[in-house]
Amino acid sequence: MDKLNKISYDIIGCAYKVHSRLGPGLLESTYQICLEYELKKLGYAVETEKALPVVYDEIKLDTGYRIDLIVNKSVIVELKSVEAINDVHIAQILTYLKLSNTKLGLLINFNVKDLKQGIKRFVI
Repeated sequence: MDKLNKISYDIIGCAYKVHSRLGPGLLESTYQICLEYELKKLGYAVETEKALPVVYDEIKLDTGYRIDLIVNKSVIVELKSVEAINDVHIAQILTYLKLSNTKLGLLINFNVKDLKQGIKRFVI
């Protein structure tokens, strides 16, 4: 878990850097590209818009779920630029964690004045 905590710490640090430079109010895709860039500068492997199929028994359903960022194949980052995080956003990241068998996820809403208020960490 120490390795995951280090990755999480770095992701949050990069998110703060992006938010301090760009501020709130931009499109989610803008924050995604900039966060990916910052993480890659630190040497992390970052996958974007990773397809996440649903497997039911022997059936694989390509349902169109896409994870915003997966860092080092171990931490899911779901980005938002919304007025407020709601239950649907929380359910989304919890579902992604469950379907991908990933233990740690971050839900980051960049559309806030203080980014601390926009970060939620999930461990399953």
